[in-house]
Amino acid sequence: MLIKTHRDGFIHPIGSEITPQSAYQGRRDMLKLMASGLAGAALASWASREALAQAQRPGKLAALAAAKSNAAGAVTMEKLTPYKDATTYNNFYEFGTDKADPARNAHTLKTTPWTVEIDGLVKKPAKYQLEDLLKLSAQEERIYRLRCVEGWSMVIPWVGYSLSKLIEKVEPLGNAKFVEFITQADPKTMPFVGSRVLDWPYVEGLRMDEAMHPLTLLSFGMYGEVLPNQNGAPVRLVVPWKYGFKSGKSLVRIRFTDREPKTAWNKAAANEYGFYSNVNPDVDHPRWSQATERRIGEDGLFAKKRKTLMFNGYEAQVGQLYAGMDLKKNF
Repeated sequence: MLIKTHRDGFIHPIGSEITPQSAYQGRRDMLKLMASGLAGAALASWASREALAQAQRPGKLAALAAAKSNAAGAVTMEKLTPYKDATTYNNFYEFGTDKADPARNAHTLKTTPWTVEIDGLVKKPAKYQLEDLLKLSAQEERIYRLRCVEGWSMVIPWVGYSLSKLIEKVEPLGNAKFVEFITQADPKTMPFVGSRVLDWPYVEGLRMDEAMHPLTLLSFGMYGEVLPNQNGAPVRLVVPWKYGFKSGKSLVRIRFTDREPKTAWNKAAANEYGFYSNVNPDVDHPRWSQATERRIGEDGLFAKKRKTLMFNGYEAQVGQLYAGMDLKKNF
């Protein structure tokens, strides 16, 4: 497979110097409601943050040890990546190309109000406010303890629900074969939008069956807290068997189409970044081997690299999606 870097980062604890509490308190309250099982009732009467605060229950979203998934056998119980390592080492090129840049710069992102437009080949196009998207999670929210890989790897407890829940609601037409994901591109709040690194806005895409897989997540939080700005607030995609750059952040549009989307990294370097970008240790990037990976938090002087697993260890869950395909050609 291809990619070594792009697009995954994580959250400081509440009170962090990176993101002021006022910037995410409302969304944090919402996630608490999701975990407590009160999301449906509370969201139905979304009137104010004060009302949410009255309805919320104390504590984290859920005990990480009780993590569960609606894709049987898919949740890993590997050791979580520490906050300290995960929060300051990620890619979000709208805020800079150094892995420390997003944590330094993403405080400028404005996440309220937030709208995600659903359009293209669907029966029910719509513009969803963030709270509308969260309503769909009333019976579906999960904490998914999943691996993610970009040439390095992490183990992250994502909070969200299967994207298929939203797809079913908008009812794709029969000729909808792909789903395109478009990220916010606001040069006023994202200082590196307009740079020559990529063609903005950042665009990613999945085949319809990939998008419908239960492990493809619409995520609103991680580590039991709301997503911080540098990690793709307020809503992002998570596709754990692919390289991290496939998981678009700060989504503003989801479009259904009959043609394979032109994705950001594929447009930037088609020979390096294929459309599928599944984790495949047998396909080298043109400039480095993909056979091993470095687990963040285990990268000391004498730490050994890990053997990269096919489909990032989720072959049993997703391998059938690619039966009969040439995975060296369709990288």
